[in-house]
Amino acid sequence: MCKILGFSRHTVACYFISHTVVSWAQIAPPPNYDQKLNDMVVNATRSGTPLDEMSLNTTILTKDVLESSPDQTIDQVLKNVPGVFLNDVPYYQKDPTGQSINVRGLGYGRTLVLIDGLPANDAFYGTVQWNLVPMSSIESVEFVRGGVSSLYGNYGMGGVININTKTPKNSSQDVSASIGSFGTGNIAASKDLIVSDAMQMRLSADYFSSEGFQNYATISPGSPSNIKNGMGTDAVKNSNVRLQNYFKPSSDTNAFLRLGYSTMADLSNNYAIAPNLIQTADVAGGSTTNLDIDKKVQVNVFYQNTNFYKQTANNLTTAPYKPYVNANYTDPYSTLGASAQYTHDLKAAGIDQYIIGVDARNISASNLTNNLSSAGAVNSVSYAQGQQNFYGLLGQIKSNASAIPLETTLGARVDSWNSQTPTSYNAGANGVNPVYQSIPNQSKTQLSPSLGLVYKVNRDWNLRSAAYQAFHAPSMNNTLRSYGNNVSGYSLANPNLTPETMTGYEVGTDYRWKSGFAQLTAFNNYIQNAITSYKITSANWALANSLCTSSGISGCVQNAGGGYTNVSYYTNQQNLLSRGIELQYHQDVNAHWALDGGYSYTNTILTWSATTDPINTQVGGVPKNMANAGVSYFPIPEASLTTTVRYVGNSWMATGSLPVPAYAVLGLKANYQVTPQASVFASVVNLFNRQYVTFNIASQASSYQAGMPQAITVGARVIF
Repeated sequence: MCKILGFSRHTVACYFISHTVVSWAQIAPPPNYDQKLNDMVVNATRSGTPLDEMSLNTTILTKDVLESSPDQTIDQVLKNVPGVFLNDVPYYQKDPTGQSINVRGLGYGRTLVLIDGLPANDAFYGTVQWNLVPMSSIESVEFVRGGVSSLYGNYGMGGVININTKTPKNSSQDVSASIGSFGTGNIAASKDLIVSDAMQMRLSADYFSSEGFQNYATISPGSPSNIKNGMGTDAVKNSNVRLQNYFKPSSDTNAFLRLGYSTMADLSNNYAIAPNLIQTADVAGGSTTNLDIDKKVQVNVFYQNTNFYKQTANNLTTAPYKPYVNANYTDPYSTLGASAQYTHDLKAAGIDQYIIGVDARNISASNLTNNLSSAGAVNSVSYAQGQQNFYGLLGQIKSNASAIPLETTLGARVDSWNSQTPTSYNAGANGVNPVYQSIPNQSKTQLSPSLGLVYKVNRDWNLRSAAYQAFHAPSMNNTLRSYGNNVSGYSLANPNLTPETMTGYEVGTDYRWKSGFAQLTAFNNYIQNAITSYKITSANWALANSLCTSSGISGCVQNAGGGYTNVSYYTNQQNLLSRGIELQYHQDVNAHWALDGGYSYTNTILTWSATTDPINTQVGGVPKNMANAGVSYFPIPEASLTTTVRYVGNSWMATGSLPVPAYAVLGLKANYQVTPQASVFASVVNLFNRQYVTFNIASQASSYQAGMPQAITVGARVIF
């Protein structure tokens, strides 16, 4: 049930499994049908907006919701929220460059993810390294759909996901462990230390490993030829260590300091000889000072440094067909950012609150690519080094009309973006005879306004609408990193890319009754100069020849027919339109049973393209119809059983080709609280072990992706 948050006028910690289950630490009471809307505040808004005043479609997932999910990683929990497009493959079975999130069909890398209010998107790829936020560390998740660039600038197209981690509650220890199918195991431990009212600490660590399942194309096209010597499953190992410190230096000031280090090693290339390794260190600090009862100032600073070493492999095309590493990439990058914000709860002259903020962020990165022969010799080298800078100034005003029950939020933000690539060269064998490229600096100033309205028809029913403009800058992966080989093709960077701009609006309504709620939202989003990659065909071989020559990639040459069939290039030469509806529902049948449901219809097309991609055709990687449902049963207060079903309609892997048939997958999760300090659980993903293919993470995918097979997990947690 939604006890913690109440049945709000917006989605409240509820989707297909939203009914409260047994908490790890305490026994959950039966549903309270007389519950009222609690004072739940959405921190992702930067202004502490109450949930029932949100003009954008908002979902909050509580700890209880997370613990009742059969899925064991946060990305797989989020995939069941209407409006989210993540396939049925956990993050640890994907290449690190493909771990992202797609909201409302707008594409990957266009949604901001925060951890405790600070940016978590990968600085180089724009993806999300979900291993940074293990389930054991998450307290709740706030998900605001729609353009939020007026608050956050870059990545604000699809919305914002703010992951709130657990904070110290008492001086206790917490240990949890689980083990499951495919050698998948996880162990996590934390220690809370309350030194005094002015100082609290939390130290947490976790380790995750899995032998993985076959996530390469075993079904078609090309099977069984896609299975080659040396291939195996995508084994992975993740580790995290985090130290959170909370201070109260004065009665008016609260401060924090967070330190973290994580590693992820995986075989997502499916060859044991070609591992990937990511090592990330991060630090963040900040303070909130109350200047008066209605005024406060917030200051935050964060820094993240990452080293990413990636390899790819292939097989010899002649006997003995042995595997070899054909390329390696070294991508060190870092990001440094800071923000300051002033908030005044004025509540006068028709204005309830206004905020003024400023922030800045610098991303520095380089990419070194070595293309190798089967004997291990370096055939060619490419190197690029650059940086991007973001500066933003924002303001927002909230007003609650006295004559009518209308709440208005007006915001605007000006962003200045610039990209510099001072060093870029291509070289021959062993890096000799480098050819340097002269790349001009890119810059753009972007205005992102927004307007939100909430009309309260009565205590239980409201109408809402919002209009906004948002922008998204190209990732440094798009502008710096060219790579490829003779077998799988070539992907060429474009340092001349500029940011894309989105305009959008949405309308919705929320209604709640004594034992449930229903919510409906319709949206329309249009992206101009959308960034994507397209395959260059023999029809424009002259362009391919020019690009391959400048890239310096060994083997990137025209075929015998004088054309190209396997070269991809990033461009701004297309516009994208996405529109659809989102529906969520919850009903407490009685004290022992609860029902949940969700549905989304998303129509995403290119309305204009100067490339070969078809227009007015559903974009690959975006199923039009998706739905989920759940039934929760509470035989006793100490136990719960949740059954879920996820339906994904027909879709495409690549736009207009490689169709993906519809599929439905069932899940099951059981929780039992043995004592107030000890709990056990068991879960099953893909209960009936259905074999199916799932939509891929990109619209240009060229091979099918096998969905998650049946996976059984058991675990326990002890607090002492």
